[in-house]
Amino acid sequence: MSTFALAIGLVVGNLLHPGTGLHLSESAAGKGAELADKAHEAGGLMDFVQGIIPTSLFSALTEGSVLQALFVALLVGFAIQGLGRAGEPILRGVEHLQKLVFKVLVMILWLAPIGAFGAIANVVGQTGWAAVGQLLTLMVGFYITCAIFVFGVLGALLRVVSGVSIFKLVRYLAREYLLIVSTSSSESALPRLIAKMEHLGVDRSTVGVVVPTGYSFNLDGTAIYLTMASLFIAGALGDPLSLSEQIGLLVFMIVASKGAAGVTGAGLATLAGGLQAHRPDLLDGVGLIVGIDRFMSEARAVTNFSGNAVATLLVGSWTHTVDKAKVSAVLAGRDPFDELTMLDDDHGSRVQEPQQEKVPAAV
Repeated sequence: MSTFALAIGLVVGNLLHPGTGLHLSESAAGKGAELADKAHEAGGLMDFVQGIIPTSLFSALTEGSVLQALFVALLVGFAIQGLGRAGEPILRGVEHLQKLVFKVLVMILWLAPIGAFGAIANVVGQTGWAAVGQLLTLMVGFYITCAIFVFGVLGALLRVVSGVSIFKLVRYLAREYLLIVSTSSSESALPRLIAKMEHLGVDRSTVGVVVPTGYSFNLDGTAIYLTMASLFIAGALGDPLSLSEQIGLLVFMIVASKGAAGVTGAGLATLAGGLQAHRPDLLDGVGLIVGIDRFMSEARAVTNFSGNAVATLLVGSWTHTVDKAKVSAVLAGRDPFDELTMLDDDHGSRVQEPQQEKVPAAV
């Protein structure tokens, strides 16, 4: 579905032509040209494949190559899995290192609003209110596209395959949507989605595989964002993409969108990494949308969440691991979800401790 979402974003982007008419300063354009020259000097397909292989395991983390870092991450992941129980200490060490990196990123992100203010102020100062209008066009177009994808594409697919109304499913997951909008991250609602889909009637084994996998490989909102933002940046830099370049970008973003984290700002990081590897001459334009990325991340996260919820029901229907009678009862409100079950780790019902018999005090 994320591939289909990429195609929809590409179609809407071509209809709206966001970013057309904006022009960056000569210094920024010159920097993009330098990057483009380096890209042409890199060679063809063989040089691209050879560039994925790093000099060493640690050079992939220091040279700023996204593909090299991904290659090393895959090797290390498969190696740890092959070690079995002996690799558990290494895995815990990697998890602690991940927490450290995220903590550093949080500290850096405290300065992100200042950078976003500077980027937007610079663009508005150079292009006037035309920049604000183009950014508003991109943002509104993205919201409308996400709504059409959720209620049109996903809704039709859910009705045909599972016989479930997308509106009833959205109402059932209303609290999760509020949580996502407040945090701008679909990751915050992951435990609740697992618990609610199990309560809805989908088998636990199906939910345990589809939902976590979907959070890495079924990011429909991020897919729409990547294509529309790429077309906006290309138009703003005065270098619109041809049809062949758009198809190539579509194929590349299919790979780039897989494995994108579900945390706030991951879509912007994925966009920058994808453009750096595919069209480095467009990398300068990423700063144009930093200021509105916070507002677009909510629609992105909601669409990602909706896609994973629908995918869970679809897979359950295909594998016959969903209780359709319970689905109807839950969505009709006859079997409401008990919020108290979220207090347990296994999402099961709480077991009440037997009350001790009162013994009269001795006089």
